[in-house]
Amino acid sequence: MTPTPAAPATAPTPVPADNARLDACYPVLAALSAPARARLTHSAQWLHVPAGTLLFDDHQACDGFPFIVEGSVRVSKCAPNGRELPLYRVGAGETCIISSSCLLGHEDYNARGVTEADTVLMLLPKPVFDAMMGEPAFRDFVFHLFAERIADLMHLIEEVAFRKLDQRLAAVLLGKGRTIHVTHQQLADELGSVREIVSRLLKGLAEQGLVRLGREQVEILDPAGLRRLATDGSTKAG
Repeated sequence: MTPTPAAPATAPTPVPADNARLDACYPVLAALSAPARARLTHSAQWLHVPAGTLLFDDHQACDGFPFIVEGSVRVSKCAPNGRELPLYRVGAGETCIISSSCLLGHEDYNARGVTEADTVLMLLPKPVFDAMMGEPAFRDFVFHLFAERIADLMHLIEEVAFRKLDQRLAAVLLGKGRTIHVTHQQLADELGSVREIVSRLLKGLAEQGLVRLGREQVEILDPAGLRRLATDGSTKAG
């Protein structure tokens, strides 16, 4: 993982180690043996990565395991035509299964990771990650979160394969307040679709009185109707 700008941005910069925040976010590290903890502390690379920075991309070698203590990273699968399907987000205290699977399988990345906000992370070099996998507590931690992420990805597959796009759009709009400041392109990216289709669906929701569209915003008029649409594909009560 060699952070590079996805768009013009300030370059990632080294920052002082913050082991207190690291331990607060990842309590499992307290269970490491003294030699393992000393090796981790000595080898760790701390970075401040600006929002919008490409952390890793398809076919890039994975050379470290990130521990995020601040900010978030959006992990997506990108098609050659530019379409993008968000897979999951990694926040403080969480792990990236793409990184762990690439390290464990000695494979290159097969997805893209971009910081959504200014992010502070500790990068554990691959040789140290390999050594840490010999520690039962660390190994259990990695595989437990691996299983959780796999369950999340299975849910995403079900959503994409079995739910209509208008239902998924309704679900994305819910729970963000009455007025959502978002572009049609951002919604399309969130859904792994294209802007033209999402714009057409939003227009349909507006014609049904469920939402009101404005410049880079969507106002929710009928949350109950959106919820019915998201749940069973119908906007009619009963």
